This record gives sequence, structure tokens and C-alpha cells, in this order.
Amino acid sequence: MTLPTPPALRLPGLRSVPARAALFRVGGAALLSLLPVLASAAETAANSHASAPHLDGGSLSALWVIPFAGILLSIALFPLLAPAVWHHHFGKISAAWALAFLVPFAAVFGMDLALYELAHTVLLEYIPFIVLLTALFTVAGGVRITGTLVGTPAANTLGLGIGTVLASFMGTTGASMLLIRPMLRANEKRHHKTHTMVFFIFLVSNIGGALTPLGDPPLFLGFLKGVEFFWPTVHLFAPTALLVACLLALYFVIDLVLYRRDPGRTIEADDIEEREPIRMEGKVNLLLLAAVVGAVLLSGVWHPGVTVTVYHVPVALESIVSQALLIGIALLSLRLTSGKSRMMNGFTWGPILEVAKLFAAIFLTIIPAIAILRAGTDGALGAVIEAVNRDGQPVPAAYFWATGILSSFLDNAPTYLIFFNTAGGDAAHLMNDLAVTLAAISASAVFMGANTYIGNAPNFMVKAIAEERGVRMPSFFGYMLWSFGILVPLFGVVTLLFFL
Repeated sequence: MTLPTPPALRLPGLRSVPARAALFRVGGAALLSLLPVLASAAETAANSHASAPHLDGGSLSALWVIPFAGILLSIALFPLLAPAVWHHHFGKISAAWALAFLVPFAAVFGMDLALYELAHTVLLEYIPFIVLLTALFTVAGGVRITGTLVGTPAANTLGLGIGTVLASFMGTTGASMLLIRPMLRANEKRHHKTHTMVFFIFLVSNIGGALTPLGDPPLFLGFLKGVEFFWPTVHLFAPTALLVACLLALYFVIDLVLYRRDPGRTIEADDIEEREPIRMEGKVNLLLLAAVVGAVLLSGVWHPGVTVTVYHVPVALESIVSQALLIGIALLSLRLTSGKSRMMNGFTWGPILEVAKLFAAIFLTIIPAIAILRAGTDGALGAVIEAVNRDGQPVPAAYFWATGILSSFLDNAPTYLIFFNTAGGDAAHLMNDLAVTLAAISASAVFMGANTYIGNAPNFMVKAIAEERGVRMPSFFGYMLWSFGILVPLFGVVTLLFFL
């Protein structure tokens, strides 16, 4: 879906240094002015939260999941059956599905609970999600690789390997946004590019993030729950290395075959005389990417115990400060990066706008699905929870597939937490006595985000950026043919070797 960039989002005035400086000063002052307000609101937070409405997932039928299924089917089918309608009205269609959940929910359970669930989702989930993505999108979009980039099989495989390693240290989203444009530029003269983007999603946007809590949100939640920082590095290294080795080898073979057939191969690897040296513009954004990682870590290690309550929803001060820092970093990136460099980098706001609209509907319609799962065996999906244990003991292989299948379509972070708690919820016990079970939960939450476009946030962003640059990406179900044909058999091997 190639989206036109709305004029208001192009921020043409930011090409002027004084204008950008003024915007940055105003934004910074506004963020700083929030801090006294946050401190003064702390006293009323606990009492308000205690009186918050409660959604009992055990009382919900599976029918409440219909709007969520509707938005997923819309994403899958509209681009195939009515591409023009989807291209111009996907935001309205997303809003319609969100209302299809909120209006009946308010009618059945009352406006108070509906407003609470809306506020809870927007303040604690959607806003942090979209602020982080926007910061990474903005900062990484300021890094431009110049010179002759040649998309040979060896160079492409090396690029995917580097991105996979980076993903565990700067996050799958950060690595994806940093490397997607250089990868597209390197292959712009190639006729066959779709497979490269698919493997990019497999490796850089998902599997590469399995080795540290910085790599993917589920592991970061585990870190906050007491899982040691390097526990995933030690216990997930072997399955991650196996998957990465197999996928890189398979990609190299596929790319080599297609490269030799490619009519667009006009720059050969041995044409050294015609190459321009590779340089990097916007290097300051690499420091800002590190600052983004620091801002995210801050929310996990600093807990002042201060909250601001909005309609019974307590928003922790560390979360507010982290998001304020991320917004400031994004503004700083816009101020310090040349507008011409961004334009030459193909940077537009279209992809992040698309993600913001679609995931707003996904985050809202997913509320009943997550509530049902949190109800455990008392919920409509209780059979899923019961299936992962046998005689009171967890079955690692069952945890691997149950967590992974749900992470492919639901948010993998709460899915991780659900099965983390189903397995006992005690980090010390899970890291030692049930280490294989925790490894199964952790690995599948990260790995199987690659099964669908919506399994992990960078998947859809990579798709949107690639399509904006003219790459014909697979449809929703077309992509699943790739993932089910390549990844699922490999996940079966991983199950046999590590989780049985």
C-alpha cells in the first residue's frame, strides 16, 4: 500500500534552521513544563486506581473477538479485492472496526468500563508503542548511506547477518529502520527484490531480537519481571543461531539463483572502477539511536513511585519521562539532520501514518482477546491454557507453539506475560528449575512474530516502506505462505532439538 504523504506531515518549515530550532525549543519547554504537574498528581493516583472498573475475561464469549478478526481480514483481503478502496479509506475501515467493538462493549458493560479500557489501552499501550516507533522511524530515517551499494548475493547476505546481530542490541524496530533503506538502495536495480524483504522481516525484524531484553518487548517484560539480562543470551543462543544459519544459507541460495537470472543486474561486483566510496550522512543519528535505547531502559530501571492517574489509569512517571525523552530525541533528529539528506533517503511520514492508523484499531479490538486469555482456564480460550500443562507440569513444546501461534496474531508482549504467569510467574524458579519452559516461551514470542505482518511492529513498517519504494510485497496471506513454507518447518526442527 503506497500512501501519499499528507502535506501537513512533511513539515516543510523544518528545512529552515531557525524554524527547526524554534520548534525544538518550544517542544522541549513543553515537555519540561509537564514535570511539576506530574509530581503534584501523585497523591491521588493510588486511591483512583483502587476504584477502577474491572473487566472479567471469564464472562466474555468468543464473539467479542469478531472485531479483531475483522480488522485482520480487512488487512488481508482489501488490498487484494479492493485495492483502491483500501488505499484511500484504510483509516476509516480501521476506525469502523474499532467502533464495532467499543459501541457494543459500552452498551453491554457500561460507559465507565468502556472509557476505562479505552484509556488503559491508549495511555499504557498505544501511545508508548507509537511514540517509540515514531522516534526510531525518525532517527533511523536520518541516517543515509551514500556511494555505490551493490545488491549481490554475498553483500545482501552479509547485510542481513549484520542486521540480525544489531537487532538484539538496538531492538528489532531500530535495526529494521536503520538498515531497510540501505538494503532497498542496494537492490534498486534488481528485478527480484521481494524475497530479500521477506527474509529481512524474518531475520532483522524478528529472530535477531532474541538474545537480550533490548531486542524485543517480550524479553524486556521478562527482564522487568526478574529474568536476568543475559539469561536469553545464554539459553536462546543455540536455537537462534540454528535458525539464523539456516535462513541465511537458504537466502543466499535463493538470491544467487535469482541474481543470475536478473535482467536488472547492471552493476557487477567486479566493476570496482565505477564505484563511489561508501559514506554515511547523519552520523549524529547513531548517537540518537543509542539515546533511544537509553530512554527505553530508563523506564525499566528507574521507579520513583510517582504516578499520574487519568480516568483510573495510573501512568508511571518513568513512562512519561521516557516518552518525553523519545519525543525530544525525535525533534532533535529533525533539527540536526539535513532536510535534503532525508529527502534523498526517501524519508516520508507515510509508513508511520499507516502503522499508527492500523494499529490503533488492532490495539482496541484486541482488548477482549487478551482479557479472555488472562482469565486462564475460566475463559473462552481455557482449552489453550490447559493444553500447555500435563499432570500439573508444564510441557515446553506445548508452551512454544501456544505462545508462538498467539504471538503471530496478538501482541506478543502480553501473550508472553500470560504464559509466563501460566508457568508459575516466579522468575527465579523459571530461570532454573523450568529453564526449558521459559526458553520455549521466550523464543516463540520472538521468533513467531515473523509468521504474519502483524506479529511484530517492524514487520508492517518494513512492508510499508518497501511498497513506498516500489517493491511489490506479498499480500497478508501471501506473506504467510512464505512464513509457513520456510519458518514453520524450521520451528518444528527447533522444537525437536530444544523443547522436547
